[in-house]
Parts: sequence; structure tokens; C-alpha cells
Amino acid sequence: MQVERLTAHIVQWLKQYALESKMDGFVVGVSGGVDSAVTSTLCAMTGLNTLCVEMPIHQEKGQVTRAQKHIAELKQQFVGVSSVQVDLSHVFESFKTQLPQVDNTEKLQLSLANTRARLRMTTLYYFAGIHNHLVAGTGNKVEDFGVGFYTKYGDGGVDLSPIADLLKSQVYTLAKHIGVSKAILEAAPTDGLFGDSRTDQDQIGASYDELEWAMKMQESGKTPSNLTAREKEVFNIYTNLNKANKHKMIPIPICKIPPNYM
Repeated sequence: MQVERLTAHIVQWLKQYALESKMDGFVVGVSGGVDSAVTSTLCAMTGLNTLCVEMPIHQEKGQVTRAQKHIAELKQQFVGVSSVQVDLSHVFESFKTQLPQVDNTEKLQLSLANTRARLRMTTLYYFAGIHNHLVAGTGNKVEDFGVGFYTKYGDGGVDLSPIADLLKSQVYTLAKHIGVSKAILEAAPTDGLFGDSRTDQDQIGASYDELEWAMKMQESGKTPSNLTAREKEVFNIYTNLNKANKHKMIPIPICKIPPNYM
């Protein structure tokens, strides 16, 4: 990777898009993870206003600490960086009290996890509207176009995606280049949607390095052969998630009405 050229390219792309859209800057949800750290740093590097928003919902303490430290470092480095914390824990709990009782099933927990992401999306767009900003997405290529590991109309609801064409390993390389802290680089990736310490690998069943391998295998059109048991397992995890979450990656289907019906 030519990280200097890559960094300059993304920063210029962000700045040009914002200026052409007649927007004043960016809003970024900062979680304490590497993707949001890289995205917020790239936005700050444009010189445009960058609002970093913390949105804890019963968040694990380490995630909050890393997010706050990252924001403080950005403020020291760049003019135009500001921040706000909106604790959505009470909103989330109030929302749950209005819902009918459901058995404590896996589907219920997943639905509530996605609700957290959608509450955060709503919050980001509130601030985007107030400040005439764009909501910058933090998804990477493996998440957004590989396994669909994001919430539809949650963290997938954004105005532009600066790192969505980068694999997770490439995001880490870029993070090191632009000075993301060691604490964030070494933290296990997590979506933070369950209020505990479970990692992305715990949920998916494979690491990002494994998923990148499977993604490249599928994109090359190769049929797996002579694979180890673990490689077969990972490839199946990837292809099954890719198929199941395809609805997130394609445009909303529209029922086309024949002209003679109108």
C-alpha cells in the first residue's frame, strides 16, 4: 500500500464531496474501534469541521475510554474538531418498555442490538442536520460488501463511506500511518451492540484475516479444493453470510409496474 498517496486521496475525496454538496463538515460516530478512529482522523485531516459523537448504550468501559482518548488527541492535532456525548442508555431502556413482551430469544437480542445501531444513526443525523454536516460511515470492505456485518439503516445509514473500499488489514495499515493510538490498534474489534465484551470474531465465527482470505477466494471464482477443515469452515461462514446479507448490499428492490397497468 502506498499509504501516503492513499491517505491524501481519501482526504481530498472527502473534502471535495463535502464542498460540492455545500456542506460544512462531517459527523462521525466514534466508538473506540479502529474503523471509527481512522474515519474521524481522515475527516479531521480535510480541515473541515468534524464533530465526533459518542453514543454509549450501557457501553463497556474500555470502549468509552478509548473513544474519549482518541477524540482528545484529535482536538490537539486538528482545528475544527469538536465532540459531544449523548448517552442513549435511558432512551434505549424507555424504548424497550413500550414494546410487547417477547420470550428472551436470540432473535430478540439481535433485534435489540440492531435497535441500538438505529438509535445512533438517528442521533448522528440530528447533529448533521443542526450543523449542515455529512454523516461519514465507518464500515470497511469486508463488513460492507463481504459478510454484511452491519445494521441496515443503522451504522449502514450514512452519507458517504471513506474506507468502504479497504479491507480490514488495510484499515490497520492506514491507522498506523495516520497515528491512531496503540490502545485502539490492539483492541479486539467489536460492534459494541450487546453491552458486553463479545468481539466481532465471537459473533461471526472467523477473524477478519480469515474473512479476507475467503473474500478473495470467492472474488477469484475459485472453487475451494484441498482445504483444511478450518479453511472449509471459514469459507462456508463467509459465503453463507454473504448470501444471507446480500439484501444490505444491493439497492432497494422496486416493483416495476407495466405501462399498460397505469
